[in-house]
Amino acid sequence: MKNNILSLLLILIFFGNVTAQHKGNYDQISRQNVLHSGNATIYNPTVQQQISKTLSPSTHVLIDVKALQNVEATTYTAIFNISQIGPTADSTNLLINQRIDKIKSQLKSIGITDDDFAVDVISFVPNYEIEVQKKLFSKTYTEVPNGFELQQNLHIQFTKTNQFETILTACAKSEIYNLVKVDYYIENIAEVYKNLQTKLLKLIEEKKAYYKVLGFDLTDYNVAIADDQYCYFPKDFYQSYQAFNSVSFEAIKKKKGVTTVKKQTSYYYQPLSYENYDVVVNPSILEPVVQIGMNIRLQYSPKPKETKVEPVVKTEIKHKYYVVSPNGTIDIKALQTD
Repeated sequence: MKNNILSLLLILIFFGNVTAQHKGNYDQISRQNVLHSGNATIYNPTVQQQISKTLSPSTHVLIDVKALQNVEATTYTAIFNISQIGPTADSTNLLINQRIDKIKSQLKSIGITDDDFAVDVISFVPNYEIEVQKKLFSKTYTEVPNGFELQQNLHIQFTKTNQFETILTACAKSEIYNLVKVDYYIENIAEVYKNLQTKLLKLIEEKKAYYKVLGFDLTDYNVAIADDQYCYFPKDFYQSYQAFNSVSFEAIKKKKGVTTVKKQTSYYYQPLSYENYDVVVNPSILEPVVQIGMNIRLQYSPKPKETKVEPVVKTEIKHKYYVVSPNGTIDIKALQTD
């Protein structure tokens, strides 16, 4: 009976993990990627919806093109927060400068000079403690300054990602552990946008030629346009996950309870997917990059047909006037009004 229960548990654990294949730890559990092919049923509802999608013909033509370029940063800036206390203002400032100078001397070996450092002073305030003053008939508590606290942000600029590990080590040796953030900078972002624009314009011309073959000469259409451009940095695309489960076979054998612990939260870089883009420049990336995109949307509507205006026929009526003699004669003469 015990063996049957153990076998049942193992079967449940096995089938519980089968659904987690090739999704990675960010969802459930890490498995080797498996290529599924053949007559397997498509279970993804998004894929199924796309395959069975019904197209609706229209006399309007819509050209919607999107381009994305992955760009490695030209420079990086790491920002560390430093806090230093001391008995006096001068000694506090001296201590924090000694820590920063130690970092500078260690980073010179990897090409980071004094010009690559900047200090941003956040606060410089005194610390207080309560002093007890005893008098003859009373005792009072008074706050008096006993030292100073100086807080700064240290900015370190570097150009290669493999320098960052050395920067972390140098800061740790100076007891600086609070990494605030790392900023990415691109010097030639205007050239990137120009490159994307060139590729999109070429793609639009190809689509126009394609529609012309289908019988749509877009010169006979009125056009409306909308465009957009954007730039995203790696900090915008980090996601988190936790380990899915943990199993102890030793605890099952010894009939002991398992005490669960809080799973560590992990983070990973998830850039923009390429599925919605017509053009992707530098698609294969190894490290986090800056993603720059551009969209152009053209909507063509048929020009209204010109209606032929018929000429207006003008009818002119000529009137004749007559005068009857007052003596009763029937002599009637026409008056000439022209």
